[in-house]
Order: sequence, then structure tokens, then C-alpha cells
Amino acid sequence: MLDLAILGLLQESSMHGYELRKELATKLGAIRAAISYGTLYPTLRRLRGAGWIIEAGEAAAGAEEVPPLTSRRGRVVYKITAEGKERFAELLARAGPETYEDAGFGVHFAFFARTDRATRLRILEGRRRKVEERREGLRDVLARATERLDAYTLELQRHGLDACEREVRWLEELIANERSGRAPEGRPSGSPQEEDSPPPPGSTRDIPERP
Repeated sequence: MLDLAILGLLQESSMHGYELRKELATKLGAIRAAISYGTLYPTLRRLRGAGWIIEAGEAAAGAEEVPPLTSRRGRVVYKITAEGKERFAELLARAGPETYEDAGFGVHFAFFARTDRATRLRILEGRRRKVEERREGLRDVLARATERLDAYTLELQRHGLDACEREVRWLEELIANERSGRAPEGRPSGSPQEEDSPPPPGSTRDIPERP
């Protein structure tokens, strides 16, 4: 999934490592916690070894300041190659089980604007099945083990179930839009609909209060 994200960003613009990490954090949101320099630079070396990116020189002196600990490596500019663009297109077209998991779905969804409609629909439907399975598992736990769970564990299970139910509704709306050929409509912050939309996969919200 990190290969897809890096190649997708470099297809938009060449970047040095510090810029790339910041853009990954912006693009991937809640998934950014998994992206450290210790993860990023080995991945960049592997992509370069595969011929999918090249080092295109150093950033200009006036470029955005790089943290001292990144040393010279932080100033190397990475550029995607023609082979890298082909690899990105190949990864983008995948719609297997890995794209239904939290991290995989989040990365693919971030690049849905460049994904063909049929692939978007397969991924959304697969994600919906995944979340529905998770929802049914939580319902089963609540039905069978309510009396054996302490109040806080029970509240956590209910919170997870609420999140699954919200995400299923959100996915159903997206699937309906894809089938009708409509793009998702932007929602202003604080609108009533916003409360029904789920957080991005991998993120958390405050546990709601219950009477």
C-alpha cells in the first residue's frame, strides 16, 4: 500500500523525502502514524532498485527546510519513471481482499479520483462486505456476552458496532453514487449529514455518551 501511495504522489510532482512524508501524512490521514522515516527511506530504496523511481538531484537551496536529523538524504529529490507510472496503474487497478482492509482501503480510496469506475465499485462492495462481517461479529458478541462484559468493555463493543453501522451506510451511499454515475457530494463542516458519516478507516472518535 505504501508503494501505491508514494508512486501516486510522485506522479503528481517530484519531491524530496521530507516533502513526501508530509504529503503522505496529508493524503492518508489516520494511516500516517505508520509512516516513519525508518519505513519511508527503505521503501524509496526498494522502489529505486526496481526502477520505478530515480534520484533526480538535490532540492534547491530555497526549498522547504529539512529537519537536521534527515541529513543529506532528506534533500534528494525523487522522481517517478515511466516504469513507475506503469506500476502505479497496475497497483491502482487491483481490487483484491487487501483493498478491503482498513489500511488498504484507505490508501486506495485516497486515489479514487484516478481509479476507473468499475474498480472503485468492486473495492467499495468488497469493503462493505468486510465491514458487514465485522458488524455481525460485534452483534454476536453483544448478544452472547453482554452479562459477562464489564461496563467499559461493553461500551467499547457498542462503539465499534456504531462505527460499523455508520460506515456501512456511508459505503452504501457511495456505491449508489457509483452505480448512477454521480460523484460524492461535498458536505460543509457541521452539516447534519456529517454526524452520520463514519470516520476514515483507522481513525477514532470519542465514545458517545449513553443514558
